[in-house]
Amino acid sequence: MSTRIKTLNPETTTGKSKELFDAVQKKLGFVPNLLKVLGNSPATLETYLTLGSLTEKGNFKHKVREQLALTIAETNNCDYCLSAHSKIGSGHGLTAEEINKNRKGTSEDAKIEALLQFTKKVTENKGVVSDADLKAFKDAGYTDEDVLEVVLNVVANTLTNYVNHIADTEIDFPVVEAGKFN
Repeated sequence: MSTRIKTLNPETTTGKSKELFDAVQKKLGFVPNLLKVLGNSPATLETYLTLGSLTEKGNFKHKVREQLALTIAETNNCDYCLSAHSKIGSGHGLTAEEINKNRKGTSEDAKIEALLQFTKKVTENKGVVSDADLKAFKDAGYTDEDVLEVVLNVVANTLTNYVNHIADTEIDFPVVEAGKFN
């Protein structure tokens, strides 16, 4: 694989990264290329996996986290994550039309759209949102806890977006290119 950061082979990797790869293999049935890149730093790989675990414990169910990931990946122009989350999102019931809407920060569901619009603003503006942005989010039925979970999801997804930009990670999902809606 020709990435700018070495893509590890889970079968020959040793130590903490091997242990983490084995857990991913058991859970997913394969180790995505992103994780093979992250494995170069066991601390970064473990942080990413831990962030994923923590987001699963939050208020947003898996399908909604995929919708968030689509908005963040498009906003950050990350082809790898857009490809991965389009595939994973379709497995959680997102239609191609909804995936395209989510990439833009919109949705067929008004409450989800408010969530995605707020997430897009947090991502675009690096956390600097207006009082009106926050009020619109809360007026849609979201809480302070939800605000913080949006930040958690933005951080977790931006970590992978940035790693993929730097590494030029080889996409191992059906390819979806960012920038279609900008």
